[in-house]
Amino acid sequence: MFRAAAIVVLLLAGAPALALAQQMAPPAAVPGKPAERPAAAGPVPAKELFGRVEGPAPLAARSIGFYSRGCLAGAEALAVNGPSWQGPSWQVMRLSRNRNFGHPDLVAFLERFSAQVPKVSSWQGILVGDMSQPRGGPMLTGHASHQIGLDADIWLTPSPGRELSREDREKLSASMMVRADRRDIDPANWRPDHWKVIRAAALDPRVERIFVNAAIKKALCREASGDRAFLAKVRPYWGHDYHMHVRLTCPAGNPECRPQEAPPTGEGCGSELDWWFTDEVLHPKPEKEPAKPKPPLTLADLPEACAAVLGAR
Repeated sequence: MFRAAAIVVLLLAGAPALALAQQMAPPAAVPGKPAERPAAAGPVPAKELFGRVEGPAPLAARSIGFYSRGCLAGAEALAVNGPSWQGPSWQVMRLSRNRNFGHPDLVAFLERFSAQVPKVSSWQGILVGDMSQPRGGPMLTGHASHQIGLDADIWLTPSPGRELSREDREKLSASMMVRADRRDIDPANWRPDHWKVIRAAALDPRVERIFVNAAIKKALCREASGDRAFLAKVRPYWGHDYHMHVRLTCPAGNPECRPQEAPPTGEGCGSELDWWFTDEVLHPKPEKEPAKPKPPLTLADLPEACAAVLGAR
């Protein structure tokens, strides 16, 4: 903890182009106009530090910590467009978020997966949502995970077969795959190609698991044919009704990366899936007293190496 605090102080004393003095400011309504932070507010949340760094740490690539508590050194940016055949093989969405960074292994996965998709489906390419920030770490908004450069959101809306403008990438909405009652997929948007695309991702040996909405998992259990072993990697989770969240295993030679416990064996299509469609989940009773929000992670909560990643120049 002392080391993390000391590095933050040293960073505040210097002022290169990406000075962490700027990064220490709390989120502002208008970028570039940091709001004042009360003196008694306590440690600066780590999301305010990592969320405002614009470029990757110039260090050897390594994932540090756990998917929801860590950082990323030597990140690589995924190009905003993939190679074009009938439109780009991938397109990065929401460019304003600056979240198209990952460990080089994640970038390599997206490159080969996007090349595989047209071979197994009628899709001409994929739309890539959030990956990680330039140095990983907690995000200003959204995800609890995506912190170590091994998570990527891939829209379940196929690429349109043409290059999208920057404005399109900010405004275009992903298609909702889940029915209004949350009990199954929406047949207006779901196609057989969807399970084939998800299977193609799961079959990649580097993929550790894929998170989707329980209704999507139900559709996979019902529709998947042939070898169904891939279903073990596809896990139901809250949300994830517009996209699939792909997570890779820890890279070789990254001892600071903490792996996740392996998913349960079996297809996951039995009683464990049925639970997601009970009233307990779909119609939960309101709590008598709302739970207190957890305090945000600070730099001291992350692996010690993350302070050096944050400050690297």
